[in-house]
Amino acid sequence: MKFRILPIALTVVISGSLLFGGWFIYKQVKVQNPLQNIATEYEGVNNARLNITNDEVIVKLDVEPGTRLPGLVQQLKTEGKSILGKRTLKLDVKEHTTANINEFWDKAMFPVAEAMENKRYTQIVDKLKEMEQGSNVKVKTEMDDQNVYISLTDGEGSKFIILPRDPNVLGVWKNA
Repeated sequence: MKFRILPIALTVVISGSLLFGGWFIYKQVKVQNPLQNIATEYEGVNNARLNITNDEVIVKLDVEPGTRLPGLVQQLKTEGKSILGKRTLKLDVKEHTTANINEFWDKAMFPVAEAMENKRYTQIVDKLKEMEQGSNVKVKTEMDDQNVYISLTDGEGSKFIILPRDPNVLGVWKNA
């Protein structure tokens, strides 16, 4: 029995292309596009890109100042429940920060970290409102069952900080 290399190679290439092409199309149409549509249709979201792995879904967002991130998280978890499954949802918000906002956050970071470490979340609100009085930065704080959300805005820019309430993750604030 003599094997012909060309037909075998073509069969392997075509089968592999169909298999991986079908998987890619399924991932785009049934997983990524519905979640991306949920995110982009939320009020205040300019752009959303998703990176989906087996363990997590990372949503890279470009949002307008004043956007309610806890509402977006809740909507993604509710409407995308079947798609998310057991994956963790993480937001990565694009910054439109200014020197004024960065200076404000540099001064606020230590009291906020201390309040987070001691799980005294109302101290975050109190300290940021106190600091807001002496500056032109507007502060909005919100919280859900997993994160504390801090929104800092001035006339020119904005910064969104998402602080996980999990004490094991607190050591590194990737978005702060």
